[in-house]
Order: sequence, then structure tokens, then C-alpha cells
Amino acid sequence: MDKLIIIGKIIGVHGIKGELKVFPITDDARRFLKLKKCYLSKEDRRDPLERECERARLDKGNVLLKLKDLDDRTDAEKYRGLFVSVDREDAVKLPKDTYFIEDLKTLEVIDDERGSIGTIKDVYEYGANFIVEVKRPGKKDLLIPYLKTVCYEVDLEAGTFKVRLPEGLWEIYE
Repeated sequence: MDKLIIIGKIIGVHGIKGELKVFPITDDARRFLKLKKCYLSKEDRRDPLERECERARLDKGNVLLKLKDLDDRTDAEKYRGLFVSVDREDAVKLPKDTYFIEDLKTLEVIDDERGSIGTIKDVYEYGANFIVEVKRPGKKDLLIPYLKTVCYEVDLEAGTFKVRLPEGLWEIYE
């Protein structure tokens, strides 16, 4: 598992004093309000730049993040498109049987009837539920509702994600 957890993406700047406009990639944007340290990097999280956080505030569904020693709009513009991450140790503690999306990506998806059907490419929030996107070699990606009746076992150690596909779902994609 990666040492860093992505919690947002820098989508722009705000004002002239170097505030970064961040789209939160977390279920609770208020976590930014307590942020002391973060990392800026591309999505692959290679060569992260460690930065100290001065303050953060919520603004129309986004976060305005002020980093120490970043006081100019022009300098802040250079960070547009980068991702904001935190150390895994600093991440919020999850309740039992809940997972970071980052940890689910690349797990092997195993269906009870068909065996291995691909790997998790991403997980999206869609209304009240989540949708799991499964990458299948040489075929169209498969979308599965993340419901306990469908996705019944996650084993991070074994790298597996066990599912019972709803009747007719497989045929839609075949």
C-alpha cells in the first residue's frame, strides 16, 4: 500500500495571496481544516513535495488552502493540476469494513460464478451508493454497484475483491 493518501486536486488559485483552490477527494472536506502538513504531486505520487499548511477554509464545495511560504498568485498557479496527499498515518481512521479507495484500486475482482473478471480501476460515488469500475483485458470496463449483497468480501492482504454479480449484469457487458 502506498504511504500517501490523495485527499484533493488543485484546480486553481484564489485571490492574489497564493491560496490554492482544491477539489476535495475525500468524504469529509472538513479534514482540510486541521491539516498541518501535506504533499503535492502528480497522481502517481512520485517525488512528492512536502509543504506546511497555514490554514484552510471551505468555499462552495471546494477548499481554499494556504501553504506556508506561498504568497503569490503567479507562484500558486504552478501547482494547478497537482494532487494533495497526506501521510497514511495522518489519514482519518476508518470504521471496520470500510476502505480507502486508493487501497481498492488494482485488487483482483473474483465473481462466484466466473472466477477472476478483472481488476478494480476506480470507485466512484454515485448518489447514495458507490460504483466499482472493473478493468477487463480486451473488453469494455464493467461497472458494479458497491453493495454488500454484491461486493461481499475485501481481502487487502490477498489482493482480492469478491463479488456476486446481479443477474443480467454480466450479459449487458458481454
